[in-house]
Amino acid sequence: MIPVLVGLVALGACSTATSPAPDSSASASAVTANIDIPDAYTPVVIRPLSDPTFPFKGTDGKYHVVYDLELQNASPIPATVEKVEVLDAENQDKVIASYSGKQLVDPDCPFGDCNRLRSIVLGRPVDNAKINPDEGRILYVDFTFDALEDAPAAVVHRFIGMGATGPASQKPAKVDYVVTPYDISAGTARVIGPPLQGTNWVALNGCCEPGWPHRSSPNALTGAVRNSQRFAIDYKRMNDEGRFFEGDKNKNESYVDYGEPILAVADGTVVSTLDELPANAPGVLPAQNPELADKITVDNVDGNHIVLDIGDGDYVMYAHLIKGSLQVKAGDTVTKGQQIAELGNTGNANASHLHFQMMNGPSLVNSDALPYEIDTFEYLGQVEPDLFLKTDDFLSGVFADPTAMTPQSRTEELPLNLSIVNFPAQSASSDN
Repeated sequence: MIPVLVGLVALGACSTATSPAPDSSASASAVTANIDIPDAYTPVVIRPLSDPTFPFKGTDGKYHVVYDLELQNASPIPATVEKVEVLDAENQDKVIASYSGKQLVDPDCPFGDCNRLRSIVLGRPVDNAKINPDEGRILYVDFTFDALEDAPAAVVHRFIGMGATGPASQKPAKVDYVVTPYDISAGTARVIGPPLQGTNWVALNGCCEPGWPHRSSPNALTGAVRNSQRFAIDYKRMNDEGRFFEGDKNKNESYVDYGEPILAVADGTVVSTLDELPANAPGVLPAQNPELADKITVDNVDGNHIVLDIGDGDYVMYAHLIKGSLQVKAGDTVTKGQQIAELGNTGNANASHLHFQMMNGPSLVNSDALPYEIDTFEYLGQVEPDLFLKTDDFLSGVFADPTAMTPQSRTEELPLNLSIVNFPAQSASSDN
């Protein structure tokens, strides 16, 4: 099994605050305004579900671009996706990424470069690449560049498959067209401090492959399909033996990370908090328990939590905190490195961890995810993903040998999925 920690239904409000709905249309960007798209009948309409984005550096040393596309069959007959290519908008002979075959649909693949074509309903895998009339799919897109200067300002998307060749078509035929300019130079990654301190933290459910909960968790929220947790990480700490708990797995206090200090990643202002939910029993995901699932709401799905406004339109959210541990309230100002709460197991979670994400608004239901980079940390290596297919809901087992790994100093990178990292000790400072 894949460790859920935060279930797929965990796309709830982290705040009751509201903000204007971000404009995710490709035409909203001046970068894409003059890109030439030939007139054509396009039975499958493609539009971005992500706001214009930008590359960020991961712990693999590459610069990543990650976004979601909606594919809608707007014709009267079925369409089939055979291939989708991402092209350099200024040089459309240059293919940046290409998705076909098992990359689109593969029932035997639990995660990785597969099953990128999914249902709009909670991003569920589909069993074929057919899109019936008036139906839609989500396509998860991610690609990398070796250097930041290799990334173009914008991309376009080539659809290849079967579908209607005109409004009066009676049966599918081959279609091949280019559509949907998309801005991938809409900013730069915000550099923040770490949200934790100490050794042997694992970046569970992190960026960027499909199949892991955060990447594959779109939802219909506030009149749009959104995913504010596309770049979220569930930070969970191991001991030096590579285990997540010591002793009785049924007690939260047995888990290595339970009660760890949660830190402000930048100077900021507290937007909202929740500090009233009791701890869950380990090993039980509330969304999968009929008695507990009915109690999950859009306001408490993330458990006890804090939302910070860190300026420049950027907001961060910390979730699943221990009741009574919050040291801040709405309206308070914080400084980078300041302790603001303690790591817990509340809301829709089956084990203690810190769910951390950055977004472009204060509300989870009305914001889009933002990638970011952490200013300084040590990278140890990776946990093998197959280990999570064998574990249980308590995350039993040995997942790595941290003592055999050589720490590598890293600056301004985002820990990618299953990275093992050490965060330095912090002290409150107004230096962002």
